[in-house]
Amino acid sequence: MELSFIPLLHDITPKELDEMQTLHGMHRHSYQKGEMILHAGYIAQEMGIVLSGSVHIENVNVWGTRSILQAVPAGQMFAETYVMCREPLMVDVVCAEDAQVLMMDITALLREENRQKTWHPKLYRHLLMGAFQKNLALSNRLFCTTPKSARGRVLSFLSYQSVRAGRAEFTIPFDRQEMSDYLNLDRSALSKELGKMRRDGLIDFRKNHFVLK
Repeated sequence: MELSFIPLLHDITPKELDEMQTLHGMHRHSYQKGEMILHAGYIAQEMGIVLSGSVHIENVNVWGTRSILQAVPAGQMFAETYVMCREPLMVDVVCAEDAQVLMMDITALLREENRQKTWHPKLYRHLLMGAFQKNLALSNRLFCTTPKSARGRVLSFLSYQSVRAGRAEFTIPFDRQEMSDYLNLDRSALSKELGKMRRDGLIDFRKNHFVLK
């Protein structure tokens, strides 16, 4: 992905990007599926932007139960709040598939001495907007996991995905295990409920592709 297509950087010129890179504020890394990028307890110095592939923001409790809090697709950022607040991570950042990530020392780029740089207000504005969008995504997950029944959670999740896609047919960013982790449901219970909903004529699906009826 070209850097100019990333929401955080989309109106920053090539000259401005070169200037940001000369400040050692940006560098790229490649990761393999399942590889951990950042782990809970770590005090991150850099935030990340997914250039290709995707990553998951996960929480694993002391009993080893995993919950997927968010899927981060190409173009989106992660760990920015922890970096800005200098707080230890409460989550793991794990590659959902092979990925290339742009790591950014955002606190260094936003230092007072860079305030007069032409890219500074653009970067600050986009960072703030990204934080708002992240807050919305986490609020949506809370909405999806609030219903007590498995069907209620699945209906809330699929309704949200349908609204995002703007149509009744869409593909979700999770396989079945990841979907169960996101909804805090046992995988077998999720599969059983999906089967019931298909028989009841509410949905149809194949793997991670769904149609609401």
